[in-house]
Amino acid sequence: MKNNIKLFGALTIGALLVNAAYAEAESTPIKDREDSASVPSVTVSATRRSASLQSVPVAVSVLDGDALTQANRTSIDTIVQEVPSVTFRQQGGNKDSTIFVRGIGTISTSPGVEPTVSTVIDGVVYARPGQATLDLLDIEHIEILRGPQGTLFGKNASSGVLNVIGRKSSQETTGFVDAAYYEGNEKRVRAGVSGAIQPGVVAASVTGLYADFNGNVDNVHAGGGKLNGYDRKGVRARVDITPAKNLDIALIADYLRSNASPTFTAYKSTSAAFNAGIAPVVAGPENRQVNADIPSDIRDKNKGLSAQVDYRFDGYTLTSITAVRDWDNTQYTSTSAIGNAAEVARITAAFPATRDIGTVDFSQVSQELRLASPKEQFAEYVVGAYYLHGKDRETYQRIVNNGTAINSGRADYGVKSDSYSLFGESTLNFSPVWRAIAGARWTKDELSYDHKRVSTQTVAFPGVQPAVQNAGSTNEDGYSGRVGLQYDISRDVNAYATYSRGYKGPAYNVFFNMLNRDTLALKPETSDSFELGLKASAFDRKLTANLAVFNTRYANYQANFYDTVAGAVVTRLINAGDVSTKGVELDLNARPTRALTLSASLAYTDATIDNFNCPPAAAASCNLNGKPLPFSPKWKSFTRANYALPLENGLIVDLSADYSWQAKTQYDLFQSADAIQGAYGVVNAGIALSSPVGGWRVALVGKNLANKSYATNLVASTGYVTRAVPRDDERYFGITARKEF
Repeated sequence: MKNNIKLFGALTIGALLVNAAYAEAESTPIKDREDSASVPSVTVSATRRSASLQSVPVAVSVLDGDALTQANRTSIDTIVQEVPSVTFRQQGGNKDSTIFVRGIGTISTSPGVEPTVSTVIDGVVYARPGQATLDLLDIEHIEILRGPQGTLFGKNASSGVLNVIGRKSSQETTGFVDAAYYEGNEKRVRAGVSGAIQPGVVAASVTGLYADFNGNVDNVHAGGGKLNGYDRKGVRARVDITPAKNLDIALIADYLRSNASPTFTAYKSTSAAFNAGIAPVVAGPENRQVNADIPSDIRDKNKGLSAQVDYRFDGYTLTSITAVRDWDNTQYTSTSAIGNAAEVARITAAFPATRDIGTVDFSQVSQELRLASPKEQFAEYVVGAYYLHGKDRETYQRIVNNGTAINSGRADYGVKSDSYSLFGESTLNFSPVWRAIAGARWTKDELSYDHKRVSTQTVAFPGVQPAVQNAGSTNEDGYSGRVGLQYDISRDVNAYATYSRGYKGPAYNVFFNMLNRDTLALKPETSDSFELGLKASAFDRKLTANLAVFNTRYANYQANFYDTVAGAVVTRLINAGDVSTKGVELDLNARPTRALTLSASLAYTDATIDNFNCPPAAAASCNLNGKPLPFSPKWKSFTRANYALPLENGLIVDLSADYSWQAKTQYDLFQSADAIQGAYGVVNAGIALSSPVGGWRVALVGKNLANKSYATNLVASTGYVTRAVPRDDERYFGITARKEF
């Protein structure tokens, strides 16, 4: 413990003394840069109404959209480097990836399971996590709310919320072009225009995106080329209408298409047959090669429409958010690290070749109504109602070649869900310095599924189970809420204490190899969280500090249990029992002079399995009590420094650097020694030249300057381990440019 603290202190001081970071704290355009020597005030909507970050009794991290783009952190899997309380599980495709907050997240490929962390974009809940793992378009800022947020955000928020706020249209005609090129032939271009169509009444904006990356994994197979890259194209359009002074209407449409080739590489092997199968590739911690005759190919189309109406009367604000979304996903993948089908010499019974083809057709419709009371009253409140309907249809086909026979199966399945809720939260202002918070939410979930598998097998076979057909439905009522006290110690310091009740609805484990034992519905997952917080500013806001201490216990925790059937590993989604997470989070921001900006964040998270319920007749071991939850490093930190040097000709040179570090991390719920990523740190730096008058900026960016290879996921199998390779697995450089007009 003491060594960890000393190490963090040394790393933090070292990073803050470096003169170079490529990500500014300012969110304003180049020509309107903040010039005062104080930390800029940040407005958030974490309580469903605009308020200062330093005043809300919630643990929140805020990331600026422009700064993320400049730092080449353009998707949710990359922004987690900046938030120590958040981690991300990289898997073969978007639909299987997961966000963790304070060590808690749901690992499942089933469409019948809610994510533990909710993603909300422009007020719209994304019911499936895979919808939000692509590029983020025209983002103003991202708020990451930590801990249960079920009172006001409701759906899927039992561990936290990623609240993404898009940019509004401007009355003044403006535009921009962003372009970036990075080593590895990664190219990104964004362009947008915004302005009034009818001054004071109608304004509109359109932003387009093109991005592609060849990848950083070499496929040594003949004609294989590069893998682990992407190709994305998207557009976001927004129209803001103000037909009357008390009425605002925002219409938003977005479309994003993505092709990707996410790839796991051989990390470790103790099997001669496996080594022969992947040759000439050699397994190793820094291996970035595969030998794949048919590489992975993931294709996504994500689109949506939403309308937000805000009507103000007598100090009240009535808000309606109506949205429809569609997500299509096609995955061509392999569950084999050897290959797919073409080279029989590489195939053995121990390491068969597999080919998986899956499709997802998901749609959702949602409606939210909220009423916010006038401010500066004894009782300030937000009340509302929410409805979400989701419909999912999937197909999954698997072909297995073990060298002597080819077996296959196909499953057609789907899930329908309806969620209804009523909610409200009130702040009672007992005095100018004392406040009480009380809120509650009632949720009714209705869930049904159908599943049919055809198979060449009549008995269990590794990877392909016999034919089966099932259907089922369930419904549950759940309650969540929050109570607490907040006290202003002084004008610049306030403290709060809260208790929150989290709720995550029932679930079904619906997937390709679903068995009769998987037909029972899982019970809802609930959580009880206690949090103490302190928010302070000092020296005329030259320094801000936010501290949170938390302790959360989860009952009926929904987790994937890996079991063995017919010699093959299968997943069993179960109510695993009780888990807990407790820890401390600290965020510091300082601006001692107009030129120098410093920030540091630290999280200590102890996420533990308290009581694991082993399923009856389970083949795998369940002796997990007292073990850490996966994807939850005990220590994680992020530090950043920026120095802006004004030149006599009016130009500005920005020298900046950031450093992220995390302790060793177990990636396997069942505590495999081969699935532990050791402690590592990543240093990024850059230098930029900008003109506030001319509205342009050019920068040179360096990523992972220490050239530290690491894994975002390790999967242990019999005889070998595979690794998810991150974009910044090795040092690379790039140049970015922005022009505003």
